[in-house]
Amino acid sequence: MDIRWEENNLLSIREHAYLFLKEMILEGELKAGDRLIERELAGKLNISRTPIREALFRLESQGFVKTVPRKGVVVSNISESEVIEVFTILASLEVLAVKLAAQRMDQETQLELEQKIQELLALEKQSEEDFNLEHIQMNRLINKASKSPKLFEILSGLIDYIHMAANMGYETPGRRKESLREHIDIMKALRDKETELAEYLMRIHIENSKKAYINYIKNIKEKMNRKDKVKST
Repeated sequence: MDIRWEENNLLSIREHAYLFLKEMILEGELKAGDRLIERELAGKLNISRTPIREALFRLESQGFVKTVPRKGVVVSNISESEVIEVFTILASLEVLAVKLAAQRMDQETQLELEQKIQELLALEKQSEEDFNLEHIQMNRLINKASKSPKLFEILSGLIDYIHMAANMGYETPGRRKESLREHIDIMKALRDKETELAEYLMRIHIENSKKAYINYIKNIKEKMNRKDKVKST
């Protein structure tokens, strides 16, 4: 990857470095236990070490990385129980968000939803990989439609966990397109102000996402167990 950032705006460089590293963690390019060496990262991004150091400090404060004695900064292992807890929270908060969105639906939001629905219907025919870019945008649009600033703020605070868990769940064959279709159906129900249907579809979506994540973790554990058995023979 050829990255060229101008260091004429230090605040911008800091934010770019932070977002770049966080995205690599969320997308699984940087895995739990991987070392994050300031010098190497600065060289990769063609910037000085100061923005990298500040980005790592910020990521550590959010629990994405941690400092390990004699090893330095490494990617944290966010536990399975933490992610399951997030799904439990979402089962209440995102269902509430769609309920409020359907009840408070106005013409402007209906037009926004219709535009996004058409974009997603076109995306449905393309590569599954293209869906990754849309996932966060869809969630933000649905949550914003609730017209509850505090609820939107709370859900925005969970968006990184949602993104990470979703990406893991997408390892299940066909899950990306299944999730895309679920979002389209939810937005159609919201557009048409079908409150109960929107709540039901959101519950199904969260449950399917949780199952896909659990399936991913199960497969990872099975692979690790097979490797351990091979080593012991």
